Amino acid sequence: MKTLYLECNMGAAGDMLSASLVDLFKDKEKILEELNSLGIPHVKYEIFSDTKCGITGTHMTVKVDGCEEDEHIHDHEHHHEHHHHHHSSLHDIEHIVCDHIKVCNNVTQDIMAIYKLIAEAESNAHGKPVDQIHFHEVGTMDAVADITAFCYLLDKLDVKNVISSPVCVGSGTVKCAHGTLPVPAPATAFILRGVPTYSGPVASEMCTPTGAAILKHFSESFGPQPLMKVSGIGYGTGKKDFEAANVVRAMIGETDETSEDIVELNANIDDMTGEQIGFAMEMLFKDGARDVFTIPVTMKKSRPGILLCVICDKSKEEDMVRSIFKYTSTIGIREVPVKRFTLDRRIITRNTKFGDVRVKISEGFGISREKIEYDDLSGIASREGKSISEISDQILEV
Repeated sequence: MKTLYLECNMGAAGDMLSASLVDLFKDKEKILEELNSLGIPHVKYEIFSDTKCGITGTHMTVKVDGCEEDEHIHDHEHHHEHHHHHHSSLHDIEHIVCDHIKVCNNVTQDIMAIYKLIAEAESNAHGKPVDQIHFHEVGTMDAVADITAFCYLLDKLDVKNVISSPVCVGSGTVKCAHGTLPVPAPATAFILRGVPTYSGPVASEMCTPTGAAILKHFSESFGPQPLMKVSGIGYGTGKKDFEAANVVRAMIGETDETSEDIVELNANIDDMTGEQIGFAMEMLFKDGARDVFTIPVTMKKSRPGILLCVICDKSKEEDMVRSIFKYTSTIGIREVPVKRFTLDRRIITRNTKFGDVRVKISEGFGISREKIEYDDLSGIASREGKSISEISDQILEV
């Protein structure tokens, strides 16, 4: 599986993220030509080689009607003086993206999904409905260009999975038209809910709403670099200089397997009936458990009991702990971090003499196997008056 890992140790802004993808391509001038042919009104992309703390990467700038603008949300006080900033509502942005920019439909959808994340955040920050939001940083054409560039290049790279590091957001305060605000800015903080973030050593705004929304939309997970064979590394440089290299690092490569960070939650129980345990298991599945099972165990004082095992995504661990305490009598839960390796799975429909049946194909790790969906198999076996194994053999031998 082609995977992109984004390392955001110095935060993330739209221009840095886009530049990191540009830096992955050998022929950067050709990529620049493609970006400038997308038809974004008033916009021209420029790229140049840049060095931060001895690391050479790519810096990307966007000129709107020949002028370079600042992507950061809190530098927008003077932006309203520029004539091209009348495109400020979500409806105006949608008109630009859908009617002017020459990209495929899935890229258009990604661009608008990112803007909707930002619109929701601005709505929350200003206490206004989304349709009344007039964007500041995100409504300018350079932000449209940054988001479009990232979505276009990610599609061109044909990436199947995006993983990001925890995000450095910076610290301190920042001045804006509304006054002095804490870092991260309210819109950025809202977008990054549920994402692992930290302040880092730099007292500055390290992550913008645009960067936050791009990461939130595309990242399947946030954590350390996965097991992957890296084939390319790109560095997107920021505008400012710090003691640490102000870059976003993009690493692209292949993962031969699908692995997930999951959690196993265990609890010993000796005072619940079988009916109560059965109900608890049903509710845990309903609340999002990947798997729930029990194992007979002998507890203290030779009492027979059961070991309840619940497997869930790491992101759902806290909710699952609450559910276990709610539906069982346990007073203690043990956590066991687990990495889950899975085969890639897909379902196809196969035409047979018994009619159409669904077949699950599982592949990976040099393995390929097929299995007929049980409901289809049992229905045919019942109708034909034969065993499941007989029907299965007849279908799979075709």
